Amino acid sequence: MIFTTLKIAIAALVIAFASWLSGKRPELAGFITALPLVSILAIAFSYIEYQDTATTAQYARSIIFAVPISWLFFLPFFFIEKWDLNFWISYGVGLGLLVIGYFLHQYIMRQVLS
Repeated sequence: MIFTTLKIAIAALVIAFASWLSGKRPELAGFITALPLVSILAIAFSYIEYQDTATTAQYARSIIFAVPISWLFFLPFFFIEKWDLNFWISYGVGLGLLVIGYFLHQYIMRQVLS
């Protein structure tokens, strides 16, 4: 239970810091947010918790393919002014693209693992 609480606290601090920084230095906050901080922390936490190198490696390979697919979320924001979209429409379309991306990721992972 202590390890779970520690993981939650560390993740919350990273998110809180990035969101606080976005109001002061949005460019730096964007760069920090784009870093694979979640992946770095989650991979380390997973290995510490399960001590399974093979599973951790598979987890990391999954992340490698998931990162560029997750960029689909940002695609509507490139067209927000051109198509006169509001924030929530862009956000919703981005989430919809992530659902499509999930199935693409699953397909790719089945191909890689077989």
